[in-house]
Amino acid sequence: MKIQKEVVLPDPNQSFKLFEPRLRNYFFWHYHPEYELVYVEAATGIRHVGQHVSSYVGSDLVLIGSNIPHLNFDYGLKTDYKQIVVQLRNPFLGDAFQKTPEFDRIRRLLDRSYQGLSFAGETKRKVAEQLRYMRKLNHFEQLLQLLKVFQTLADSDEVTELNDRDTSVKLFMNDKIRMTAVYNYIHEHYNEQPDVNKIAQQVYLSTAAFCRYFKKQTNMTFTDFVNQYRITQSKTLLLQGKSVSEVCYEVGFESLSYFSKLFKKIAGMNASDFQKKYGVL
Repeated sequence: MKIQKEVVLPDPNQSFKLFEPRLRNYFFWHYHPEYELVYVEAATGIRHVGQHVSSYVGSDLVLIGSNIPHLNFDYGLKTDYKQIVVQLRNPFLGDAFQKTPEFDRIRRLLDRSYQGLSFAGETKRKVAEQLRYMRKLNHFEQLLQLLKVFQTLADSDEVTELNDRDTSVKLFMNDKIRMTAVYNYIHEHYNEQPDVNKIAQQVYLSTAAFCRYFKKQTNMTFTDFVNQYRITQSKTLLLQGKSVSEVCYEVGFESLSYFSKLFKKIAGMNASDFQKKYGVL
């Protein structure tokens, strides 16, 4: 399965789509001309937007620009989760939006969304509350509430740019590598020793060509990508109350000291502090 173009169909008489997808058993590496705002609550999951690959813990709020490839945020989740997605046309509200001075900050926010914008802190909490409330409203009231959501985002300084360049679909359209195959291979072998030669063979490239291509597409080496995936999986196990040493070997590391060093580098804290932060210890 190569990258897919999603056809977005808003509800009748509506300029945007508000829904709660559940796709955790489906690999959906896709793009669409519409802007997308994603809010997800889950123990931990994968965030793959454009060339950026990382993980989130507890919840995530991300604004994704037009035609930016991304993976569904619930891919591979093993625990229960909730998700709300808003997709809106580009340009949003047409000329009326472009020519209304009161919308200047929102317009600039949407202009920046090609980078993929991740929101944290009070902004994330407030927007999550606003999105949940939207589900109770009629179409006109939902539109007004959505404008409030985007004004909240536009006024926020609790934001991280996920990509430092334009990663729209033109970068990926000639993709001869099937990202599904890459993810499936890593998912099946992350707790062993994933072999770059085998996955290169599966996607019909030499090992050297695969490594160059993979680095170009994700800004990561294959080894770094596997380690990022392992640490993401380890977070789920740690949140289930398993010991650090038990988790280390379960996700495929042979050295506890190396696992601890890598976990701190990627997660920003050591594994035991991670458990304490989220109330496991």
